Amino acid sequence: MSSIKGPTLILIGIIIGLTTFLLIGFNSSSKTEQTHLTEKKDQSSVTESDSSYRTFVKDNYKIYSIPVPAKPIFANELVPKQNVDVYERLDREMIVNTFWHSNTFLLHKRAARWFPVIEPILAENNIPDDFKYLAVIESGLDNVTSPSGAKGFWQFMKSTGESYNLEINEYVDERYHLEKATQAACEYLQIAYNKFGSWTLAAASYNMGKTGLQNKLDEQKTTSYYDLLLEYRNRKVRIQNSCCEIHFVQF
Repeated sequence: MSSIKGPTLILIGIIIGLTTFLLIGFNSSSKTEQTHLTEKKDQSSVTESDSSYRTFVKDNYKIYSIPVPAKPIFANELVPKQNVDVYERLDREMIVNTFWHSNTFLLHKRAARWFPVIEPILAENNIPDDFKYLAVIESGLDNVTSPSGAKGFWQFMKSTGESYNLEINEYVDERYHLEKATQAACEYLQIAYNKFGSWTLAAASYNMGKTGLQNKLDEQKTTSYYDLLLEYRNRKVRIQNSCCEIHFVQF
């Protein structure tokens, strides 16, 4: 049998390649036509479905204020909703977070992933479970950095993180390590509770510092967080905590 020379092999390769290409093209063309027909049918059904959905929403969708619970509680401490200022702030946060759909959906998804990590650490340290919502308020359950330089889920400043044994240097930043940062937050909150005798005040001190809170208590001669006159940010965060707990429980 005569041997097949190089140019012939090349030619055969070209023929096989072209034949394969044509066959694939033909099959693709057939599949494309079938796909177009299917898409037209799907678009028709989607349009009908969308129309039906719009009609349903138009006839049934209502926006209304979420009722404030009769006895809102944070960390086993009653939130005094009989205080008009507290009631109105709690009512506002519940409405905003209920109808801020994109953000609220995202927080629920993140909570499903991260709460199972946070909850056991809180329990091991005898910190009320409600404090998992503090991480929601501080960072939205994301490893973010604030304009002031606070980092991670629990938003520790560098000096505070180091004082609670978090390693922070140019190579490592354990503020981003959820388990270690949660442990550090537990230690902070326990010390704050021992100092103030109230979980609500412990939560308030997390935002403004133990010394800052103590100064405000002394200046205004009160022992209750809810009787303090604070800057908007400090007043808002604790109410958000209570609202966040209520919202997650309801949904």
